[in-house]
Amino acid sequence: MEPGSQMERGNRAEPGSQMEPGNRTEPGSRVNKNVERGQATRAHVIEVATRLFAEQGYDGTSIEAVQAGSGVSRGSLYHHFAGKEALFWAVLEDVGARAGELGAEAMQDAPDPVAALRAGGLAWIRMAGDQVVRQIMLIDAPAVLGWQRWRELDEQGPLGVIRDCLAYAAETGRIEHRHVDTFARILLAAANEVALVIARAGDPAAALTAGEDAFAEFLDRMLGDAPPPGRPGPAA
Repeated sequence: MEPGSQMERGNRAEPGSQMEPGNRTEPGSRVNKNVERGQATRAHVIEVATRLFAEQGYDGTSIEAVQAGSGVSRGSLYHHFAGKEALFWAVLEDVGARAGELGAEAMQDAPDPVAALRAGGLAWIRMAGDQVVRQIMLIDAPAVLGWQRWRELDEQGPLGVIRDCLAYAAETGRIEHRHVDTFARILLAAANEVALVIARAGDPAAALTAGEDAFAEFLDRMLGDAPPPGRPGPAA
């Protein structure tokens, strides 16, 4: 075979081609880039949907409005979300995660679990004044998900934290051990009710001030101060 013949040229890698060493695109690399693009698209759609749900509410926001606002194709949107309710669920998870982070930040410098409980509860009540939290978590979520499912989210998240804080309160003599679980549910219900009152108030700023004061006093009356050393607390 002569060098440069047609058959030889057909088996030779052209400069810059995928056959040339060092220019191959590995299948795994393509997959990773596709996954990254998909994740970026999903996050962008959630961001746009969060803004629209917060401004217009669930009923006032159409899936078409989210599609137009995000600039994605209909097929791309439905690839990530089966429908409007699935999109709202993803938005709720995202907003809830950010609310949880804010609550954790409020609690992290507390000197003990009882102080952390107070800080976290008041932080949640203050979040009711935020338009995104108010509309998505407090107004629309119970209606879209149903009251029972909305309550289950609390039981999977903050209820356990509240219970742990109250267990410490029992150990330090502030409450009876037998009341820890019931008190945790009462406290969670109280915090949510105050937040709902603020969310639906005609004057949210005034309702927020009143709600903070009432919740703080409620905690004072429930927990009080730890008994002095050597003095027994409530009976178990």
